[in-house]
Amino acid sequence: MNQSIFSMTGKTVVITGGAGLLGFQHAAAVAAFGAHPVLLDINADGIAKNLDQLSTEYGTRFTGHVADVTSEASLRVVSQKIRQQLGRVDVLINNAARNPKVEDSSGQNFSRLEDFPDLQWQLDLEVGLGGAFHCAKVFGTQMAGDGKGGAIVNIASDLGVIAPDQRLYRVEGKLAHEQPVKPVTYSVVKHGLIGLTKYLATYWNEQSVRCNALSPGGVYAGQNDVFVSNLVKLIPMGRMAQPDEYRGAIAFLCSDASKYLNGANLVMDGGRSVW
Repeated sequence: MNQSIFSMTGKTVVITGGAGLLGFQHAAAVAAFGAHPVLLDINADGIAKNLDQLSTEYGTRFTGHVADVTSEASLRVVSQKIRQQLGRVDVLINNAARNPKVEDSSGQNFSRLEDFPDLQWQLDLEVGLGGAFHCAKVFGTQMAGDGKGGAIVNIASDLGVIAPDQRLYRVEGKLAHEQPVKPVTYSVVKHGLIGLTKYLATYWNEQSVRCNALSPGGVYAGQNDVFVSNLVKLIPMGRMAQPDEYRGAIAFLCSDASKYLNGANLVMDGGRSVW
């Protein structure tokens, strides 16, 4: 195989949620093939930390901007800065999301559907799904407008394909109606991103802007031993993913190696969703 099909030399890749664990990994994946990753996040300190780590790994200083994916105005300001510094955006990775918690700061469980706050629903959807829409609107329109095309990658989840197994979150000694669960917004956002992927894949097809989704499975990130032990029993490979194990998939989806892939959802979950 001609390895040059993975080359992204000279390309600019915008990554939302760039201050997070996987935001760094996505940036490292495209940087390895010559792209310039641009990290967007509301967390300035997290951006700086990930940029420092990228600089250590690749010997190059990359770019980051504080941006609110829920604000089209914020994104347009950042978009203009990127165009001035680096030229056009070639790839957008929609990675930003809230991580809905089982309990609030007082320890009260609000994860169950009966108790789930309307405000939490609105915030989770506006960041995870609305943010992808706003970023596609700003950056995707630019890709489509100059005739050069581009690629959009939406980071979904295996829980955008299957329902969460709520048994994983059970706490010994609690009554059924008190048991914590995976919040509804996580499933709705991730299923919605797959739907948005299909829509975008056919919306700008004549302008050579393709869109695909990546649905990762669980990633080791300091979860408690009981949860991990129970989860890996549901995965044919018998383990969760290491944080860097999605780099190859990201490089594939962002480069010409996948230039005939459009509207697809690449499920990479160790086999969990097929068992």
